[in-house]
Amino acid sequence: MELDLYSNASIELSPDKMNAFITLYEPEPDQNHTVEKILQVLAQKGINFGIKYETIEKIVKESVYNKKIMVADGKYPVSGEDGKVEFHFELNEGYKPVILENGKVDFRNLDLVKNVEKGQVLCTLIPPGPGIAGMDVLGSEVLPHEGKASKLPIGKNVEISEDGKTLISTENGQVSYLNEKINVFSNYEVIGNVDNSTGNINFVGNVIIRGNVLAGFTVIAGGNIDIWGVVEGATVVSAGNIVIKRGVLGNNKAVIKSNGDVFSRFIESSYVEAKNDIRAEAIMHSTVKCGRDLVLEGRRGLLVGGNSLINRELTAKVIGSQMATVTNIEVDIDGELREKHKNVKAEINSTIDGIKKSEQIITILSKLNSNNMLAEDKKDLLEKTLKTKDFYDCRIVELNDALEKIQDQLYKKSEGKIRCLSIIHPGVKITIGSSSLNVKEELQYCLLYSDGVDVKVAPLS
Repeated sequence: MELDLYSNASIELSPDKMNAFITLYEPEPDQNHTVEKILQVLAQKGINFGIKYETIEKIVKESVYNKKIMVADGKYPVSGEDGKVEFHFELNEGYKPVILENGKVDFRNLDLVKNVEKGQVLCTLIPPGPGIAGMDVLGSEVLPHEGKASKLPIGKNVEISEDGKTLISTENGQVSYLNEKINVFSNYEVIGNVDNSTGNINFVGNVIIRGNVLAGFTVIAGGNIDIWGVVEGATVVSAGNIVIKRGVLGNNKAVIKSNGDVFSRFIESSYVEAKNDIRAEAIMHSTVKCGRDLVLEGRRGLLVGGNSLINRELTAKVIGSQMATVTNIEVDIDGELREKHKNVKAEINSTIDGIKKSEQIITILSKLNSNNMLAEDKKDLLEKTLKTKDFYDCRIVELNDALEKIQDQLYKKSEGKIRCLSIIHPGVKITIGSSSLNVKEELQYCLLYSDGVDVKVAPLS
């Protein structure tokens, strides 16, 4: 006897009509399911695309009951590829200086300056690609999402071509890709030292200094800064990369800040901050902060003394010294999140102080008011203070919620790492995320990471 599938099975469509499911129920002894009947019912329901014939044969043959099975699968549309920008100059992404055969790092030939000429095409706009339409199980076309058009990253001293497809330099100079914009900067060059003969320098483009930057002077650039000599106790600030070919003798007065990378032969008794990487042969008794990696390379590869705050990874040969010099290292540090944590805690403290002061005023004025001894102007003060306290009470709840969320982010499992290519001496304190380790015995050729609770030490692979 042929089975009435309307009473012995159910057909269900997914909300997007891209899948159809059937659930078979156990038939009476004199009844049976058939592939033909199931196909007939699917056709009656309008399901005519992507039918899974092998699946239907299997569930009939194996008598699969009371289980929802997909019997039709639509063809999903393929979204169009987004448009993009094709650059016609090197971006220096992932740049690393060359290590010479004698183990020294070549800081003299970094090739960071990319010169272009007026009228040169800097990039081309690639339009978005077309998508591919799909089809649901009812045989209806499903249109794809169109790819998003990209925009030309127009900055300073560049212009869009007449056809709107390319970006062209309007002058001779150095091309730079900063903050998602292409700029062309002319260079400002100092033949000798930055001293009384030059004064402080503040230039919109790139600055090249063939001598030293003497103590007390300031160099600020809207592009890269290339210093051939030594930076003494000076301030150097760049919107791009900073290259110091001889090094920094800071005398605890030098301040180096870069919105890109910092490359220096050595850094001593200085404050250095980079949005991306900091690379040197040796860093001694300094405070360094980097938004990506800190790399000590070359013959020495030394990090000793001071404080190092690193967002991603530290790589060094020697960390600390045989004299057990105190060396603090914090890895996987989100500077913005730490600053937000500090500001929220400070506001919580000031809000608590405000609540206490409000409560004191309310207590005194309420007592006077209950004895009918409160003047009219003081009644206004009492009313305002009550409103102020209500505001503080609401604000403290918001701040505590915000602090809890920030702390959850700060104390999540860390992804930061420390790679020691030779030795870590006692006296080094290591913090990775929320985990800490005070090094009391020498560690050699190791990888340090956090498992969310402790700092773990593993062999360097």
